[in-house]
Amino acid sequence: MRRRLLAIGVLALVLSAVYLLWLRDSGLVAVEKVTVTGVTGKNAEEIRGALDATGRQMTTLHVDEDRLTEVAVAFPAVKAIEVEPDFPTGLVVHVIEHRPAALVVADGRRVLVAADGSVLPGQTAHSSVPDIKLDGAVSGDGLAPGPTLDSVRVAGAAPLPLLERLSDVRRDEKNGIVATLDDGPELIFGPPDQIGAKWAAAARVLADPDAAGAEYVDLRIPGRPAAGGLPVETLAPVAPAGSPEPADPLVDPGAVAPTEPLAEPPVAPAEPVPAPEQAAPLVPEQAPVTPAEEPPASVGGGAGAYPQP
Repeated sequence: MRRRLLAIGVLALVLSAVYLLWLRDSGLVAVEKVTVTGVTGKNAEEIRGALDATGRQMTTLHVDEDRLTEVAVAFPAVKAIEVEPDFPTGLVVHVIEHRPAALVVADGRRVLVAADGSVLPGQTAHSSVPDIKLDGAVSGDGLAPGPTLDSVRVAGAAPLPLLERLSDVRRDEKNGIVATLDDGPELIFGPPDQIGAKWAAAARVLADPDAAGAEYVDLRIPGRPAAGGLPVETLAPVAPAGSPEPADPLVDPGAVAPTEPLAEPPVAPAEPVPAPEQAAPLVPEQAPVTPAEEPPASVGGGAGAYPQP
């Protein structure tokens, strides 16, 4: 058993050495075709050529992604890449470009920039992006930290449907960063923090029918956004207590609500209260009548046999 385990271990070491020292870098698996996807704009062919030339120096078993990334990000339009070997001799490189976030206007020039402030020369925006004014000129490959870069970061974090509606992003001395939507309210972001949460709150408010017609949406506290400038609803006057209720036209279409107060209904006269019955005259008390003594009954009959009145 020990000999078998030892033999298996030795064989594994030999195969590993063959793989590391010969097979993975041999011409049998050398990259012969590089497929580059995701690139657009004027520099697309140049980017493809640089990645193709670099990828052909590798094999499908030994791909140096760091080297490919270094070559790709040398172009300002490239944000990152994804590499996948296609065994035995193919290599696929997908390029993730910076999405244009704003059009910076400086010294009469209009330059596309990404959300991180990278300048995108030769790239075309596939959708509408807002204009952001910059005092001075754009120098180098990116914007310097400051109010303009903060505004670009806010624009770059916008969901695509809202980004296409953004017409302007500026910094206000009182409210901080303010974004303006076409045919929509102003979005007050305040400081450039919690940008993702503020955009999520803006999307919720804009989707609420009750917020239609708002002039602005305050997003400085993303957990409690506030829509302002909405029309105020007035309440109908309440009728005073005791007044007759107006007729409901839905119940009685012919009824017309009275415009003048109704006169008070006449009060019926009270029924006469019957007089108390006259008391019977008092009869003076009479002395009790003592019955007369009856004469003794006659024994012999005759008139004396009956009592006399």
